[in-house]
Amino acid sequence: MVEQVLKDLDVANEFRYIFLRYFNVAGVDPEGRIGQVYKESTHLIARALKTVHGEFPKLSIYGTDYPTPDGTCIRDYIHVDDLVEAHVLALN
Repeated sequence: MVEQVLKDLDVANEFRYIFLRYFNVAGVDPEGRIGQVYKESTHLIARALKTVHGEFPKLSIYGTDYPTPDGTCIRDYIHVDDLVEAHVLALN
């Protein structure tokens, strides 16, 4: 509904807008300046990296009833740096 209202405002008043739709944001600042740090990570990518580094004995993947070859979910991820760049470009 909000998107339709914004579209209507554009038609009536030349109101400029942009929609940014994204999900599954992942990654940290490459320089390590900012980011979330949790001892017991629950996010998939953080758990996978900690498993690779030996901090967890195994990586559990939940869900086996998806219509994919192995039954697990396929997800697209966007790196937080790319998301920031998209916001800057949208504002410009």
